Amino acid sequence: QAQLVESGGGSVQAGGSLRLSCTVFGYTGSTYSMAWFRQAPGKEREGVAVILTDAGHPYYADSVKGRFTISQDNAETTLYLQMNSLKPEDTAMYYCALSYRGWIPPDRWRQTGNYNVWGQGTQVTVSP
Repeated sequence: QAQLVESGGGSVQAGGSLRLSCTVFGYTGSTYSMAWFRQAPGKEREGVAVILTDAGHPYYADSVKGRFTISQDNAETTLYLQMNSLKPEDTAMYYCALSYRGWIPPDRWRQTGNYNVWGQGTQVTVSP
């Protein structure tokens, strides 16, 4: 069973930057998708960005396009989320998620049911 461990959360003022990391343990499959989700208090968990091994480019939620960048290290054991120009509305618990499928239709990647393994989350707080 794969395990995901996130790190890098914290508190920052609006306009600042943070980089989240997610290390993957115990997964040896050749196809997968990895995503970042976030959940603010009282709100549903929402997809932020995803990397699909069978796609040519990552996908982003409209709310973070141009500000957030998802990437992986060359060994594909660590997923990153570089967050720039942070806003108070970005405040949430951020989760890393792994799907055993290399392709998720673009209109469905933000659905939590498409992912098999979740990390424990890391808190991001952005003050005005």
